[in-house]
Amino acid sequence: MTSETSDSPMMKARAIPQLIDPDAEPFVAKAIEELASSEIPFLVAGTYAVSAYTGISRLTKDLDIFCKAGDCGRILGYFRERDYEIAVEDERWIGKVLKGKHFFDVIFASSNGTMPVGDAWFGDARMIELCGFPVRIVSPTELIWSKCFIQLRHRYDGADIAHVILRASDEIDWARLLGYLEVQWEVLLIHLLNFRWIYPTERDRVPQWLLDELIDRLKTQCDMPLPQMRICRGRMYSRVDYEIDVKEWGFADVGGEGEMRGNWEIDDDQ
Repeated sequence: MTSETSDSPMMKARAIPQLIDPDAEPFVAKAIEELASSEIPFLVAGTYAVSAYTGISRLTKDLDIFCKAGDCGRILGYFRERDYEIAVEDERWIGKVLKGKHFFDVIFASSNGTMPVGDAWFGDARMIELCGFPVRIVSPTELIWSKCFIQLRHRYDGADIAHVILRASDEIDWARLLGYLEVQWEVLLIHLLNFRWIYPTERDRVPQWLLDELIDRLKTQCDMPLPQMRICRGRMYSRVDYEIDVKEWGFADVGGEGEMRGNWEIDDDQ
């Protein structure tokens, strides 16, 4: 796959976010120019994609670029050859390209390991003009998936998901979204119920078949016995906020062993 964008449908962005630091604008414009010239496949995501689909223009501190894992090193190396600083912040999902105090993120997965960027992301991408260059942006389907687990004490992206559903529901591949969240289907149900509560007159923007499927899964789950191993999946939202559950209370992390369910309670004297 090349960085050519002719196969992706062109759309007019409803809005473009504003940079918190106006001095970063030349950096972002040059970064987009370099990326467009690199012939390495990439997608614009994050706040830029949310603004494009929803029309909400808000402040952002940086630019999020998504790519496949194998292309992350290529993008970093491409910019290093052009006298940018680079950093591998976390080899599991993110790198950075820096010039002075300005930077953009190069992301190929989620911090919890559930969201690897793959070919489908490019196959259903859209195109917008950004800084004078045609670039791919992530589709509404993958944009929602990329935000489902961002639920920390200091950051929650549920409003972004609700707004994308509201403004771009017809462009969401709901079956593919369910496939991405097959194991974490309850997370999808939570976001859909949140949307219904926020916008009661817009409930029909979520297909009924999907809601029926998720509610049927919930009913089936209620008839099942409780799991035997105590698990805290909250760490998929925030490693910090749910740290005590794993380190002190005997719950298993996303991976690894925990204590078995039984007569258990927290010893407040510890």
